[in-house]
Amino acid sequence: MGRVSDKTVRDLASTNPSAARTFESFGIDYCCGGERSLAQACSAAKVSVEEVMRALEQTPAKGDDRDWQSASLTELVKHIIEKHHAYVRAEIPRLIALLAKVVRVHRLNHAELEKIELSFRALAEELTLHLLKEERMLFPYIEQLEDAAKSGRRPVPAMFGTVQNPVRMMAMEHDSAGQLLRKMREVTNGYTVPEDGCMSYRLLYRALPEFEADLHEHIHLENNILFPRAIALEEETV
Repeated sequence: MGRVSDKTVRDLASTNPSAARTFESFGIDYCCGGERSLAQACSAAKVSVEEVMRALEQTPAKGDDRDWQSASLTELVKHIIEKHHAYVRAEIPRLIALLAKVVRVHRLNHAELEKIELSFRALAEELTLHLLKEERMLFPYIEQLEDAAKSGRRPVPAMFGTVQNPVRMMAMEHDSAGQLLRKMREVTNGYTVPEDGCMSYRLLYRALPEFEADLHEHIHLENNILFPRAIALEEETV
């Protein structure tokens, strides 16, 4: 067996759902940068690999942690839509309104707020279209693939050819979202509230990291579990 530090963060998060919370707390990219080893990911995040490994050993499992590697793809798709897509759709209008309020009051003293607002609006626009493409095109085909495999028949050919084509596009859009999130975190110095920050300012700087954390988990479930399993299933079925 190889050392834990040599395993990819993708594999660690995929086989141990509670590991994602540990990675999030250390600022380790386990969704878009999931192909890196734990040692490489810790180096990129400028944290001690030994400290992260100790935290991984001590992180308790939550009651709602689920092994999505063994669940059906249909169940995983349902979970992604009901938990993560619903969260994104609910939070986008709330955060846009909150950002507009904070920008209006504080932009003269904090020019970075307008940059954050532009980045979040771009992110919101990308995500709104992204969710629709998944729900109307990619996810139904994945569910059809699984249904065909269970019944021993060939799936109906997709208009986009192989599932790898939309998967590649969705992964690229995930990377774009990740870049916008990193840009927002850098501009805000890790969402550090300034001394003159009002209650709305503080609320905003609590809500944006929560949105980021949910999106990281969302992307991890797709990039590291749903998409690879769908590709493997298509290769077995077609």
